[in-house]
Amino acid sequence: MGDAGLCKGLPPEICASLGMEEQVIKIRLEKRRFGKEVTIIEGISERDFDLEELASKLKSKLAVGGTAKNGRIELQGDHRFKAKKILVDMGFPEENITVIY
Repeated sequence: MGDAGLCKGLPPEICASLGMEEQVIKIRLEKRRFGKEVTIIEGISERDFDLEELASKLKSKLAVGGTAKNGRIELQGDHRFKAKKILVDMGFPEENITVIY
């Protein structure tokens, strides 16, 4: 998850925790063609986290389709609040996650 050089000898679980605390995450909704809604999650560092793996976990827990591209995660449908709860459960600090209405 984290880069060994970034943690300077800290145990992996402490390194991961520090990485999560540094993230400033924005969750918002985008309207696409034909009235389709897409939940966008931005602000998670690709350097510190595998966005593909994170997107896969979110898609599985929400039972929706989606992708990770251009440094952000896109989920089909409006899942702003559920996605925030899942990210908090994964260890991201709640105060660092902003849901944009």
